[in-house]
Amino acid sequence: MIGNVQAVELVFLLLLLFVVAFGALARKLQVPYPIVLVIAGGLLGFVPGIPRIALNPDVIFFVILPPLLYSAAWVTSWREFSFNMFSILLLAFGLVTFTVVGVAESAHWLFAGFDWKLGLVLGAVVAPTDALAATSIAERVGIPKRITDLIEGESLVNDATGLLALEFGIALVLRNETPTVPGGVTRLAYLILGGLAVGLIIGWIADWVEHHIDDGPIEIAISILIPYAAYLTADRLRASGVLAVVTCGLYLSRRSSEFFSPQVRLQAWAVWEALDFILNGVVFVLIGLQLPYVLAGIHGYSHRTLLLYGALFSALIIALRMFWVFPGAYIAYWTRTRLLHQKYACPTVPGILVLGWTGMRGVIALAAAIALPQTLANGDPFPQRNLIVFLAFSVILVTLVLQGLTLPWLVRVLGIAAKAGPNIEEEAARREILEAALAYLEDARAKDSVEFDAIYEDIAGHYRHRLTDVTRKDDGDTNMGPEHHQRLSRISKDLLQLERRTAVRLRNEGRINDETLRQLEHELDLREAGPAHV
Repeated sequence: MIGNVQAVELVFLLLLLFVVAFGALARKLQVPYPIVLVIAGGLLGFVPGIPRIALNPDVIFFVILPPLLYSAAWVTSWREFSFNMFSILLLAFGLVTFTVVGVAESAHWLFAGFDWKLGLVLGAVVAPTDALAATSIAERVGIPKRITDLIEGESLVNDATGLLALEFGIALVLRNETPTVPGGVTRLAYLILGGLAVGLIIGWIADWVEHHIDDGPIEIAISILIPYAAYLTADRLRASGVLAVVTCGLYLSRRSSEFFSPQVRLQAWAVWEALDFILNGVVFVLIGLQLPYVLAGIHGYSHRTLLLYGALFSALIIALRMFWVFPGAYIAYWTRTRLLHQKYACPTVPGILVLGWTGMRGVIALAAAIALPQTLANGDPFPQRNLIVFLAFSVILVTLVLQGLTLPWLVRVLGIAAKAGPNIEEEAARREILEAALAYLEDARAKDSVEFDAIYEDIAGHYRHRLTDVTRKDDGDTNMGPEHHQRLSRISKDLLQLERRTAVRLRNEGRINDETLRQLEHELDLREAGPAHV
C-alpha cells in the first residue's frame, strides 16, 4: 500500500514538474501551451526511465473534466451564449451528426476491416470538439470574439450528440442492435433535458447555501465540490454530465455577484486560475504521454500505413468540418436575421475559414476511444479497437499541433485579428458607475451637516479624478486635464510602493508581525488593482 501511494505521488509530482517547465517554455516561445505540452509529452513518453502513465478514462471523465468544464462555463458570457444559441446548436448538433455520418460512410473506403458500424463508432469518438483545447488555444491567437464565442459555445454543448452517437455505435457493434429513430430522439431529449435539470437544481441549492455562508476557504471548497456534484448526479441518472456542469456554471456565474464578497471573490479567482492551469496542463501532457501506449497496441500495420491512415483520417475530419461551416454559417445568418429578427452581421469568408480551422479535439476524444469495450457480447475482441484509438490520437495531434500552430498565421493572413482598442462597454459602465457615485455624494452632502463638507469634497475629488481618466477629457469641476491626471496616477503609484516598502520595513524591524503585514499588503493590493490607485 505504501509503495502504491509513493508511486502515485511520484507520478503526480512528475506531471506537475512537466506542466510547470513546459508551460514556462510555451510562454517564452509565445505558443499556446497545450501545443507545447502535447509535443513534449509525446517526446517524454519515449525517454528511458520515465514512468509509464496510462490514461484512465474514469480519471478524465470523473476527476479532471468536471472542474475544467465548470471553469469554462463560469467565464462564458450568458448574453453572447444566448444570442448565438442558434449558431451554436447548428454546430453542436448539426455538425456532430454530419461528422458521424460522414465518417461512417467513408471509413470502409479508407481503412481495411472497417464497416459502417465501426465507422459510426469512430465518428462518434472524434466528432465533438474539446472545450478545453478550443478555449485554451483560441483565446491566445487573437481570434475575434464573435468567432471565439461560437467555438467555446459549440465545444461546451456538443457532448450530448456525440455521447448519443457513441451509444448507438457501441450497441450496434456489441449486440448487433439497430436503435430506432424514436428511441434515439427520446434518448437525446433525456440527455439534454436531464442534464439541464440537474445543473439548475444543483445550482439553485449551491446558490442558497452560498447566501448563508461568508467564509472564504469554505466557499472555495464548495465551489470545487459543485461541478463534481452536478456531473456525478447527472451521470448516475444517465443524463449528460457535461451539460449539467455547464448549466450549473452558467447559472452560478450569473448569481455570484450576489453571494460572493469582494474578499472571497479575489481568493476564489486566484485558486481557480491556478487549478485551471494545473488541470489543463496535466491533461495535455497526458495526451502526449499516451503515444507509446497507442503505438504499442497496434499490430499488423507498418509505420508507413499508420502514418497514411492518420493523415487521411485527420484530413477527412478537417474537410467535413470545412464542408459544413460554409453553408451552415449562411443558414444561421438567414435564420437569425429573418426568423429570429436578430441584428447579426453577415458572416465573411475569412471568418468562416477560421471557424472551420478551429475544430480542436482533445482528451475527451482519446478517453472515449480508450473507454471502448475490450470484448463483444459473445467474448470476441472488439474489432479494430486499437486502430480506433490510434486514429483518435492522430486527429487530436493534428488538430492541436498542426491547426493550433498555423491558426495565428491564418488569422494574420486573412486580416481578421482582433484589434486592440478601448472596450466601449467597459468605459461606458465605468462612467455611469462613477457618475452615480458622484450623484449619491452630492445628495448625501446636501442632507448632512455643513461641518462634514470637507469629507464629502475629498471623496468626491477622488471620484472626479477617476471620471476624468475614464472620459479622457478635462473636468470643469476639478480643472485637471489629462497631463495633470497622469501625474496624479504616477504619484499615487509611487505612494503605494512607498507604503508597501514601509510596511515590509516595519515587519523586518519586528514592529509588526507577519499577519499584520499580510493584512496591510492585501489592502494595498486592492487599492493598486483599482483604476486610479487612490
